[in-house]
Amino acid sequence: MMAFSLTHTQINFNIFHTHNNLLLRKSLKTLASMSQSKSKRPICPSCSKPTRTCLCSRILTPPIPNSVHVTILQHSLECNHPLNSTRIAKLELNNLTIATVSDVNFQSRFLIQLLDSNSNSVGNVSKGLFSHEIEDAHDLFGDKNSNLIDDVVVNDEVKKIPIHPNCDDKEPAITVTIGKYGKITSLSHNWIQQCESNELSFDKILSCGEACEELSKGFVVKKLQKKQLNREESVEEYEEFELEVCSGSVLLFPSDDAVSVGDLDAVGFEVKNLIVLDGTWAKAKRIYSENPWLNVLPHLKLEVNETSLYGDVRNQPKAGYLSTIESIVFALKAIGEDYKGLDNLLDTFESMVGDQRRCKDERLSKVLPS
Repeated sequence: MMAFSLTHTQINFNIFHTHNNLLLRKSLKTLASMSQSKSKRPICPSCSKPTRTCLCSRILTPPIPNSVHVTILQHSLECNHPLNSTRIAKLELNNLTIATVSDVNFQSRFLIQLLDSNSNSVGNVSKGLFSHEIEDAHDLFGDKNSNLIDDVVVNDEVKKIPIHPNCDDKEPAITVTIGKYGKITSLSHNWIQQCESNELSFDKILSCGEACEELSKGFVVKKLQKKQLNREESVEEYEEFELEVCSGSVLLFPSDDAVSVGDLDAVGFEVKNLIVLDGTWAKAKRIYSENPWLNVLPHLKLEVNETSLYGDVRNQPKAGYLSTIESIVFALKAIGEDYKGLDNLLDTFESMVGDQRRCKDERLSKVLPS
């Protein structure tokens, strides 16, 4: 067996060398961060695009007065993507709600409360934030329809914020807890006695006629997300969103049970709120699997065979798999919302894709030899 020994001089040298390496790495990291900060491109506050490719001059004013409300559940990783087409809907559609949705990594709870049948509001939403992250009322709630306000003091400043109706005045009709990938771990609801079994499935709730009738009148869904904060071991629960889903809401999603607009017309179903999932197809599927309340809604499919304007800048699985803004436009037209300005949404999107293609070509030209 061989023995190794180090002198005090060698040990001190090793410590000194290691310390210098750490300092060097830290300095390089700081310099890189400073360089990145200085080279950061100015961003347009309205469309969230670099000013060089700002979309605002391509937007129609005033916004399209769509009578069918559009609700977008946007994956949190999609928000800052350069080809995120939800920003176009935000600029050009008047009746729009956007709720940010994160993946479930620990556990989430959904509280579903029946909506007062006399309520006429559509798509009100609030984002769950920590007390030190409160923003202005529009950014916090994304609500253009609420006329209920209250005073809240934030940093010695009084701000008016909407009060969401029917949130905490009574017990939820459905409480469901899910784990990662949408596995239901607990489920309680008002119709347990009428259901044939206590199986942890929304299908059992929907097998109850009374439950279907009550839920069809509308409901409010609140998502409470558990998240690890500041790299600590403790996991804390916070409110991610609270969303009002009115009567006449449909989910635009090509599930096995999805029906066409013609099928809805045949049964006299009037679409009042179109819910769309925003993200890559993998992210959209995860939103769907991790939000079991979406199963309550009729699922709508588009009968189109269009190739997405994304072209070669973002992969689409096959024809008919469209971007969020394309899906919204084709769905609204199919429902009967054939406003002249809808085509401008596609024109704006096509120009945004063109910008991205040119930027890609410029980057390639700098790397590849001439």
